[in-house]
Amino acid sequence: MNEAKYIWMNGEFKPWNEAQTHVLSHTLHYGNSVIEGTKAYKTAKGYAIFRLNDHTTRLKESAKMTLIDIPYSVEELNKAQVELLQKNAFSGDNVYLRPIAFLGYGVMGVYHKEAPVETVVAAWEWGAYLGEEGMQKGIRLKISSMTRPANTSNMGKAKAAANYLNSQMAKFEAIECGYDEALLLDDQGYVAEASGASFFMVYRGQLITPPNDNSLESITQKTVIEMAAEMGYEVVRRRITREEVYIAEEAFLTGTAAEITPVREVDARIIGEGSRGPITEKIQSGYFDIVFGRNAKYEHYLTYINKEA
Repeated sequence: MNEAKYIWMNGEFKPWNEAQTHVLSHTLHYGNSVIEGTKAYKTAKGYAIFRLNDHTTRLKESAKMTLIDIPYSVEELNKAQVELLQKNAFSGDNVYLRPIAFLGYGVMGVYHKEAPVETVVAAWEWGAYLGEEGMQKGIRLKISSMTRPANTSNMGKAKAAANYLNSQMAKFEAIECGYDEALLLDDQGYVAEASGASFFMVYRGQLITPPNDNSLESITQKTVIEMAAEMGYEVVRRRITREEVYIAEEAFLTGTAAEITPVREVDARIIGEGSRGPITEKIQSGYFDIVFGRNAKYEHYLTYINKEA
């Protein structure tokens, strides 16, 4: 990965290679930690973090769900992310931020409340999550044999690291089968989400995306719903079956890392014309206009890191 100069750790800026933890840290053994994925883009006014407060608020909410007491407020964590970008002096088009709160060294055993909480924010330059070619031509998607766990056995609303074992296995299966990404169904057989992104499809003029019944409340998904409605598209939140995905006219994934990634094929079924569709392209273009500060109507979602901006 692209290393940066500093990582913010428990209120201090540490050199990248000195931000370390003990091998007996509780989270390393029992999996309880919460993360965020936030992104900053190089606008005409310098770097701006997209929907910073929403992401940090979700981190704190995930921590509450999983009984991790982060000793910093949303405002303090927002400030840490802004200052980290300033201190690292990046130069690329975009920078990915990874806030994480995890349980450190001190106790062992499943009961976790006596373990110390470590709070960290890292940032690095990261290109297209699913590849530049995928952003232009679309990716190949495989519906996974793994399903999203039911709400009775998992906390799908928390952006918890433990949830990503499910995603890892699904992603591995997809890639081993020659695909780019996995699409997971829920325990009832309806579309949940991709391994790390939300799913949208276009069918008979409607833009359709599943409800977040047992998956993360996606900030990028909310943004796309808002902007698509503003563009005049009918947006529908409802359950989607596997069969409906196969006959979609267009499909795409959304997420902080995935941004707006077109889907050209699902389970060997060609979607639409087998390339990025016109509605997908319009939404993709509109999204980049927002995050790069080219749409004044959505500028309230941007936190500029240069004081003069």
